[in-house]
Amino acid sequence: MKFGQVENPDLIDFTLPKSHPNTEKILSRYQDLKKSLNISVGCAKWNKTDLKGFYPRGTKDELSYYATQFNSIELNATFYGLPSVEQVTAWRDKTPENFKFFPKITNTISHYRRLIEVDDAVTRYAEAVIAFQQKLGMVFLQLHDNFKTKNLDRLVRFVERWPRELPLGIELRNHEWFSDEVIFDETTQLFEEHGITNIIVDTAGRRDMLHIRLTTPTAFVRYVGANTDSDYTRLDDWVARLKEWKNAGLQNLYFFVHQNVEKASPLLSAYFIEKINQELGGALKIPQMATSTGTLF
Repeated sequence: MKFGQVENPDLIDFTLPKSHPNTEKILSRYQDLKKSLNISVGCAKWNKTDLKGFYPRGTKDELSYYATQFNSIELNATFYGLPSVEQVTAWRDKTPENFKFFPKITNTISHYRRLIEVDDAVTRYAEAVIAFQQKLGMVFLQLHDNFKTKNLDRLVRFVERWPRELPLGIELRNHEWFSDEVIFDETTQLFEEHGITNIIVDTAGRRDMLHIRLTTPTAFVRYVGANTDSDYTRLDDWVARLKEWKNAGLQNLYFFVHQNVEKASPLLSAYFIEKINQELGGALKIPQMATSTGTLF
């Protein structure tokens, strides 16, 4: 993943910002619910080309094996082309009952039409991904980094017309959404009113978009490591923050690990899962590398 990549990550201040005050307000509404935290952790891809050393020699069906090690996948394949219902069904049927897919919305909607006259495309996308049935976690919209605040009216229309049966997260990438406090408050209030999850992106070269503003009781985090030792201490910081949010009322955690060199993603994911199990009471399986006799670290 090249987004947010920097030449020297050791020069970056990776300190997590404080939680936005409205995040605490959101979570406080759920604090008294006696419910265990729903946790999904995974990688962005399942192909052997990227996840070198993860698959046993001779593995033919990568998704089926991946799903024995992880309980979810951030599905970027749906960004590049609309899958058929048959393809979605095939993916669904290769995975166990507790597995979840988090498919990205097709770039026809986000990048080519840029949210203009997309009702027909949204309908086709919804008809396809709904075939994941109970294995659909949350779909997410990743807007182009040149989609700016002047296009707020398009975003409002998109959110207001989004089919409510599909849980949705939105990732804003242009700095204007975060630097203008009035616009940021207006946008996050829009998400909050419509039950849209505000996706958090933590990557080295884009600290300007690292907000800590939840709009639902769901933390959807897209974490991008920099292939350095600091990747692990950054994950420690996230575990500490998520523990605070769990105690405050967090209901769902969706955490997906990317790397500039993706082969390390299973390593980071395994480290994170072990920490989550220890600190947040999770019970997720710790993935193993095929080239290792034990766990990944």
